[in-house]
Amino acid sequence: MPQAVNPKASLSVAILSGKGGVGKTNLALNMSYALFRAGHRVLLMDFDVGLANVDVLLGLSPEKNLQDLFRPEVGAAEVMVAVEPGGFDFLPAASGVPELLEMDDDMREILFQKLNASFGDYDYLMLDLGAGISQTVLSVAVMSHVRVLVVTPEPTSLTDSYAVIKVLHTQYGVTDFHILVNQVDSPGDIKATFNRLAAACQHFLGFSPELLGGVRSDPALPDAVRRQIPLLRHAPRSPAAQDVLGCAVKLHRVRQARQEALADMPLLGKIPRPRK
Repeated sequence: MPQAVNPKASLSVAILSGKGGVGKTNLALNMSYALFRAGHRVLLMDFDVGLANVDVLLGLSPEKNLQDLFRPEVGAAEVMVAVEPGGFDFLPAASGVPELLEMDDDMREILFQKLNASFGDYDYLMLDLGAGISQTVLSVAVMSHVRVLVVTPEPTSLTDSYAVIKVLHTQYGVTDFHILVNQVDSPGDIKATFNRLAAACQHFLGFSPELLGGVRSDPALPDAVRRQIPLLRHAPRSPAAQDVLGCAVKLHRVRQARQEALADMPLLGKIPRPRK
């Protein structure tokens, strides 16, 4: 597959989770919005091909989606939707489409060949992946520069998150993970939740992920969802919005630290092959 150049040292960020219901899509949307408000060009790509809902959070009804990109006459620009003028765009997925859920390597190659030409226009490519360990989720997570794993303090979330890390490590050799702890009651919950996951990774896998940050539970967030408005626009001074801003700042620091290396890297790597 031809690899796109990365003239702006763009950062691709896979946002994933072990289980559904942890707030992953909301965080993907609001971190993207925060980066845009800070002056960066952002493409938010809904890659939850099972239960796509970024469009619902934005109150949009796109005419086209990822599925249309498999038609030869449709280009990426025709599918993208401008969320905000000046550099915040959205690429919608489609819900419940078996062909997308079961994409093989050839289909993924066709898809990214079309998308790669557009990626260079952005500083950040934010990929909202589905929950769990489908082959599409694993492949895109490996292809991305950074993996942000959203967890909550619930034991089931921690268990499933560890499973995601374990599969990506054992099958693809990935050791670079950033943990975002969502739906916490206090800052202490952030550290305690992260420490439990990090301890399991260190003990069984021999490495620890990094903590990106945490986001407090906040009634402003479900209110923003009902209004179909990003939290950072609806209630920018709310506790959760301030937490999201802090996570976005840390993500920008990751990009700054890797700026020189990113300039020589493709925006998304080659489709990976799992270890045998």
